[in-house]
Amino acid sequence: MYLSLTFVAVFFSAVHAAVDMKLHQWQAPGASDLRSPCPGLNTLANHGFLPRDGKNITVNMALDAALADGFNIDRSVLFPVVEYFLLSTKTPLSDSFTLDDLKLHGIIEHDASLSRSDYKLGDNLHFNETVYTTLTQSNPGVDYFNATSAGQVQKKRLADDTIANPHITDTIKERILRTGESALYLSVMGDPMTGVAPKKFVDVFFRQERMPIEEGWTNPSTVITGQTLFPIAAVIVNASK
Repeated sequence: MYLSLTFVAVFFSAVHAAVDMKLHQWQAPGASDLRSPCPGLNTLANHGFLPRDGKNITVNMALDAALADGFNIDRSVLFPVVEYFLLSTKTPLSDSFTLDDLKLHGIIEHDASLSRSDYKLGDNLHFNETVYTTLTQSNPGVDYFNATSAGQVQKKRLADDTIANPHITDTIKERILRTGESALYLSVMGDPMTGVAPKKFVDVFFRQERMPIEEGWTNPSTVITGQTLFPIAAVIVNASK
């Protein structure tokens, strides 16, 4: 994926083991709470790993309290991306962001999303069932998604969007973001070593923006690092050609 290979896996494994999920029960966002186009960040806010109102989030808050504790992702994986979030803020030189800030097109939000419409096509913030159908209908006949199916979904989403959106943006940055996001949802909802994720877990994650604990999901026991993500991402890229 996009990122550094300097890891602190032992530290984050210890932090991960100490998380008490009873303190992070899922709550649907209230009317004044802010959310983003990213189901992962929204899930973290819905469980209280990020502020439930979606406001005043700092880089360290997102990396330390949220990503390591909630999904067992090594901070080195997402540090460059989370710092990039600050470019979306409405306040210049701000050291914090809101989840709603991240809907700004062309920074982190991108075209050919797995669950959101393109900016030029309407609502790029909220879950879109029609868009998401491409993922739900993939890898038929089995109860899991994998890196190959994720690449095939990327290919179809891009093909469909290229027809629907004549102003689509598809540079190397968007391709890296799409591939990284797919590798992450497979790793977070499944096995970081194989990139195989149960469909029932992935569906709860995208539709409800909830950790599917009731369905049997547990935080990955393996710390998600660049070393685990790169092989999954490579298969995704190959399958998306």
